[in-house]
Amino acid sequence: MGRHGAAEPRAEASPLESARFGCSVARLTVPPGYGSLAPVREALRASDADVVVLRYPAENVGWFAHLLSDDGRVPLFAGSLVYWSLPAGLGRRPAPQAGLRTAALEDRETASALVAGIFAEYGNHYAANPLFDGAAALAGYRQWAAGSAEQGRCLALWADGACGADRAVGATPADAAAGTAGGGRGEILGLATVADDGPRTEILLAGMVPAARGRGLYAHLLRAVEDRALGRGAAEVVISTQEHNTRVQRAWARYGFRPSHAVLTVHMVRSGLLSTPGRPQRPAAREG
Repeated sequence: MGRHGAAEPRAEASPLESARFGCSVARLTVPPGYGSLAPVREALRASDADVVVLRYPAENVGWFAHLLSDDGRVPLFAGSLVYWSLPAGLGRRPAPQAGLRTAALEDRETASALVAGIFAEYGNHYAANPLFDGAAALAGYRQWAAGSAEQGRCLALWADGACGADRAVGATPADAAAGTAGGGRGEILGLATVADDGPRTEILLAGMVPAARGRGLYAHLLRAVEDRALGRGAAEVVISTQEHNTRVQRAWARYGFRPSHAVLTVHMVRSGLLSTPGRPQRPAAREG
């Protein structure tokens, strides 16, 4: 056991990410309150993965400078995750709106299609690493959402009648396909996948389809998650995003969420891989 009452950190293999990106990937997550870098560096040296996705509490901001001196790996700073929390039952719940309803979404294909449209432009931590293809990263999100739907951990916001037909100009065919894949139940405007962990419910993926953004509807999706948390006796709802995603954080603040903590992400890449000739590169980001 470590000095902080938790097991010493270790890198755990990530088979799904390894298969998706064509190189061996492991994850090493340092728990809150863990202030010693030495065991973390030992765990990095012990791992034979090509890339170790290292996450540690943001208060240990000085660690990165020491990671630069690691002879066996190159650290790529991959942003930070900011966490927000809400005591269940204290959300600023929107009034019911005619034509809107939320319910479980259990269809894998529908959940996958929705995520493809919702997160197509989301700049996640994978974008920091030229070894990771952006399309493969999005495919991982789609797979994640599909599994959540199959396991009963996915909620959707539906719109019926005139509300459902009021689509924003410029919606793509993909938007339309995802939005109407509700088995006759109406147009799907948004989705949230969740994980229930003891006294808290965590929102893993959540968002609105592009055609439904800017209409004040996201709060109805948050209310559905809060209802689920209250129904199972949870005391807290937790959600996180990359620090640059300020728009959604403003929506969380309006609903009643408050900042909780932040976690830094660093990709520790085995030396030499980034300059290997012929190594597949992630497509360049679009301008604008």
